[in-house]
Amino acid sequence: MSTSSVPRPEPAAPSGLLRRPALPPAVRPRGPQGALPALALFAVVRLAGVVAVIVTNHLTGHPLVRSLAHSWDSRWYLHIAGHGYGHLIWITQTGGVQADWAFFPLYPGLIRALITVLPFTPGQAGILIAWAAAGVAAYGLYVLGHHLYGRAVATALVGLWAVLPHAVELTIAYTESLFAALAVWSLYCVLKGRWLWAGSLAALAGLSRPTGFAVAVAVGAAAVHEVLRCRGRVPAGLWAGALLAPLGWLGYVLWVGQRTGDPLGGYFKIQSAWDSRFDFGAGALRFLKVLFLHGGSAVYPAALMVVVLGVVLFGLLCLDSAPLVLVVFAGVLILLVVGGSGSFSSKPRFLLPVFPLLIPPARAFARTWRVRPAQVLLIGGSLAFVSVLYGAYVTVVAHSPL
Repeated sequence: MSTSSVPRPEPAAPSGLLRRPALPPAVRPRGPQGALPALALFAVVRLAGVVAVIVTNHLTGHPLVRSLAHSWDSRWYLHIAGHGYGHLIWITQTGGVQADWAFFPLYPGLIRALITVLPFTPGQAGILIAWAAAGVAAYGLYVLGHHLYGRAVATALVGLWAVLPHAVELTIAYTESLFAALAVWSLYCVLKGRWLWAGSLAALAGLSRPTGFAVAVAVGAAAVHEVLRCRGRVPAGLWAGALLAPLGWLGYVLWVGQRTGDPLGGYFKIQSAWDSRFDFGAGALRFLKVLFLHGGSAVYPAALMVVVLGVVLFGLLCLDSAPLVLVVFAGVLILLVVGGSGSFSSKPRFLLPVFPLLIPPARAFARTWRVRPAQVLLIGGSLAFVSVLYGAYVTVVAHSPL
């Protein structure tokens, strides 16, 4: 594993009259070539998923687009955007008190900013931000994949991210697309040695989700590796970026602690009320025991398969000698998903931003495309079909938490 990019031999340029003249800087294409088709593929698949949600709403007699902006956690984010923190609690059936402080502030803050300057409702603003962030994340995936492995792998990486079973949640008023966008660009900046940008984006990622500290851990691990590799002779920007990276997450956790009267433990008590804590997988094992003994909705076996596949893909990522920063980022989030408590049906959503897991299958797709493109199209089309239909099911029909 290395913090630097995987070397790719470039073909030698032909000599003499066959050499293509270099374009002047003003007309050279910016960014890696081939991004537009990959982004178009992503947009088509995800728009098909949105259409499937709307059609399913129509067939089931629900408002056509309400579930895109008002599903589960979305309602908490929209309420925070409109009214601030400390105004919404929920009393559970067991008497527990769930407070809105469990939700990190970046996404509702962006919604609030947007509805302040433009004539949008909070729901419309939430969807617009989620869609824009998904596009930024998809482009980041392409840029990172192209930097490491070339155009074919980058395109496959974006395509696979678009057809994940729960990818519909990238286009509803949730934080996964925003977190993914900040994470992928932060990790790309690490690979390019832009440490101050990496730390700044990691700090913002830490303000987007409780799991946002995974980006800071990855940036910190890459920084330590670089310091050891260079025997301490590193630029000042590296130190600044590494110190900046965890400040977003730490700042919000301490702020909640101060508001609750327990600076160090207040936030974690809030999360415990949501049954969200790291218990080394004990809660997940209890749930799986009940599932195997008594069965349950189709959502839960599907979630189990996604989590198991994520663990397998993480092993393949490690064997693939991926850059250290990507392995650490993926490893922290896999550990949190496997060892954390909470609703099992939400675990696949937590894996959506863990894009490095898709690198091994993306490389396999790229190799297969060269010799058997029809097989890649068949598999990719089948995955897209399942993703579109399953996304509509979990969003509209299923009553399990997203």
